[in-house]
Amino acid sequence: MRLTLSFILLFHFYFSIAQDPVANKAERISLNGYIKDSLSGESIIGATISIDGQSKGVASNLYGFYSITLDKGTYSITVSHVSYLEKSIKIDLYEDKALNFELNSRASALSDVVVYSKKRDGNVKNAQMGKIDLSMNQIRNIPAFLGEIDLLKAIQLLPGVRNAGEGNAGFYVRGGGPDQNLILLDDAVVYNTGHLFGFFSIFNSDAIKNVSLIKGGMPAQYGGRLSSVIDVTMKDGNINKLQMDGGIGLIASRFSIQGPIIKDKASFILSARRTYIDALTKPFIKKSSSFYGSGYYFYDVNAKVNYRFSEKDRLYLSGYFGRDVFDFVNGKRSFKTNIPWGNSTATVRWNHVYNRRLFSNTTLLYNDYKFKFSAEQENFQIGLSSGIKDGSIKTDFDYYPLPNHKLKFGGLLTYHKFIPNVVNGRQDSIVFTPNNEGSKYAAESAIYLQDDWEIGEKWKVNYGIRWSSFTQIGPYKRFVRDANLNAIDSTTYKSFEPVKTYGGLEPRITLRYSVNDETSIKAAVTRNLQYIHLVTNAGTTLPTDLWVPSTYLVKPQKSWMYTAGFFKNFNNNQFETSVELYYKNMENQVEYKEGYTPSLRDPEEEFVFGKGWSYGSELLINKLKGRFTGWIGYTLSWTWRKFSQLNDGEKYPTRYDRRHDLSVVANYELNKKWKFGAVFVYGTGNAITLPERFYFINGVLTQEYSKLNQYRMKAYHRLDFSATYTPQPKKKRKVSGFWVFSIYNSYSRLNPYFIYFDQNGSLSNGDLNVDAKQVSLFPVLPAITWNFKF
Repeated sequence: MRLTLSFILLFHFYFSIAQDPVANKAERISLNGYIKDSLSGESIIGATISIDGQSKGVASNLYGFYSITLDKGTYSITVSHVSYLEKSIKIDLYEDKALNFELNSRASALSDVVVYSKKRDGNVKNAQMGKIDLSMNQIRNIPAFLGEIDLLKAIQLLPGVRNAGEGNAGFYVRGGGPDQNLILLDDAVVYNTGHLFGFFSIFNSDAIKNVSLIKGGMPAQYGGRLSSVIDVTMKDGNINKLQMDGGIGLIASRFSIQGPIIKDKASFILSARRTYIDALTKPFIKKSSSFYGSGYYFYDVNAKVNYRFSEKDRLYLSGYFGRDVFDFVNGKRSFKTNIPWGNSTATVRWNHVYNRRLFSNTTLLYNDYKFKFSAEQENFQIGLSSGIKDGSIKTDFDYYPLPNHKLKFGGLLTYHKFIPNVVNGRQDSIVFTPNNEGSKYAAESAIYLQDDWEIGEKWKVNYGIRWSSFTQIGPYKRFVRDANLNAIDSTTYKSFEPVKTYGGLEPRITLRYSVNDETSIKAAVTRNLQYIHLVTNAGTTLPTDLWVPSTYLVKPQKSWMYTAGFFKNFNNNQFETSVELYYKNMENQVEYKEGYTPSLRDPEEEFVFGKGWSYGSELLINKLKGRFTGWIGYTLSWTWRKFSQLNDGEKYPTRYDRRHDLSVVANYELNKKWKFGAVFVYGTGNAITLPERFYFINGVLTQEYSKLNQYRMKAYHRLDFSATYTPQPKKKRKVSGFWVFSIYNSYSRLNPYFIYFDQNGSLSNGDLNVDAKQVSLFPVLPAITWNFKF
């Protein structure tokens, strides 16, 4: 912990006084600057800056910054991005120079046919594997569930990513569990991504600029999870003019306002969203009804402010606050319950340019996830709460020493507070405060170094090393228990006193070999450590899930992942295709013991530990140009777990094991007024455990279950449609808008959500029957949304 903090301070001190080691070489010149949107002034992430049409070049970072070092001379500089029109200029470079580029969005271009940059070949040229960037323009073209644009549901349509269930925003990547995905919102970790018990994600599309998925070959800058990274970036706010956006749908409305505070210097964005099912249904529920007062709603707010002090220093302040509130009242039984839960995050980021080749970002982070449950019946009350709080500091440096090298290095320090299930109650005047398990505390740290190195025209390697450490710290009381689990002794740890420390090296390497300009072969090996774990009895990320740290009993999860792929573009990059193979080995996987029931005891005493592995292949065909665009993604995969204390020690498929997974996404632009979209998905049914025998013991019906996940639900498939109508008035108006019509599950497929067993008749009459019944959630669901902008 202290070592990492010392590294962070040393980095900034050294580079603030050190000179650029390359700058003294007179024959080399540096060109640097920012890539921005011409209309809003937003920084553009991942724009490619190439020289004279060569493969050598750099990409703009998360803040739109780029730097490239060249010999003196005259060059043609080309800047391109999938969502923008290409821009090229000729420039004489005989001294260091700063040059900013503004690109025009292809969505605002006047041409009828969508135009993409000719340099859209990053999937072939880059060394990075398994990374996919999606802009919000791409996500908006996908048919949405009940009209609510959802970036996590869009990600579920990509190969290697599978959904958690019908309509659910949870997801699993390459055989990993829901806790093995690192989800970031402006660098802040998001622990619960779902609204409405997981059916909608917390990300408001109006506030989001970009989302990146990394499912293989995770760079060294990321850590703490085994399977994937979802890096979500909020908009900075329009720095050129005041702009208001919004949408009114069937279940929710949203509104955003953004604009300059000081033109060309500071801007802001404020975005809010709320459902109103509770408000619409309340007038129709009579006060005499037993269920009067019941309801559900969620809301979230995104806010961001940025200020440019100079060309070298910028400050960003951003935050998110979201809550779900569920109330249920049964007047006849004098029963009512209230369940609020949600996330809060706050981020402060300082960008500093030390010199033309060195860029840094320092971040202070706070996040807080809370879950509460309270119930009352007559004179009896009970409450339960849990959560997790983090405070972090991190710093990252981007260094561009040579045209064929880009170095990235930095450090991270996080303080965790884990709040377990805390129970309290009251009966009349008697208050119950049972001996709940206390909070746990931990310190996590990491430092990393990575290099993106282009070795000639054929070879490129992205390699790095990450060192991470995790320490459970006090205050904490450790108990020694006998065979009957009774406490017979204890050890008390003071605040910040180490209880148990874990750590290790996490090497990462990705290789790319270019066969030609349109074809490449890639391979990657990564090692990951994960120190915090999600405890759940369900197959989805529900608000009752509990995050727990690695302790003296719970070891960190470990994984090695091996991937290889073949990448090829066709027809002048009009089509992207890829085939990827992967194998992932996982240690120290965590599950509950057989027969586990919730109690006031420390949950980690109910855990069992085992191993897991997954392997498979992924196919992607992506059409990028023209009126008709879209992709086909297919995954063939196997996911296994093996625990000595579960399933008689035999291996078993996880509940999210899916043999076949197919997604077809199609978008067609008919003209300026009409756009159409369609999505078809098919997946093998979920693995489940079912009772195989029923018998009576002392008159009580008893079930004997199969081995773990021995059976399968029916296959899941559905077809969605959408149509977007954008009026084209003859005169320009202050308010513009467009209508989105969508149909979810168009042929009303009754996909299984869960299976239960219903008992009919009686044993005494000899007509007792036990029947399996399927519960399905959503038939065909039409929706309409009006989106506006002024």
